Amino acid sequence: MTCTTTFVYILSVPRELPRPTESELAILRILWRLGPSTVRQVVDASPPGTGYTTILKLLQIMTEKGLVGRDDSDRTHVFSPAQPQELTQRQLLDDLLDRAFGGSSQKLVLQALSGRPPSAAELRELRSLLNRLESNPS
Repeated sequence: MTCTTTFVYILSVPRELPRPTESELAILRILWRLGPSTVRQVVDASPPGTGYTTILKLLQIMTEKGLVGRDDSDRTHVFSPAQPQELTQRQLLDDLLDRAFGGSSQKLVLQALSGRPPSAAELRELRSLLNRLESNPS
């Protein structure tokens, strides 16, 4: 008897994930803060009154959408964000920039700063960023 094994290699191409809903984003913030977590851990870190089955269903949907990964090697499944917080924030910001501000970074920043004035520490960080951008334009 001859046994043949076939291996299929799939190239992993980075893709932009779907934009998370507000509820999904709240769960992602918990996972970014806690790291890989069970449904129970996410429920415990959620606002009071958030049900276990609600969180479970959202995590299942998020898994299907590719927003989170699931390790089901143990009886208790562990969920992790599919990408770092900074990358998700960048994608959300790029989408907002295009949809609401016509691609204008200036309009976005001016609106953001006029709506909620930055703290002194944030102003220092902004000045530092502007200085770096002026000295190294890309």
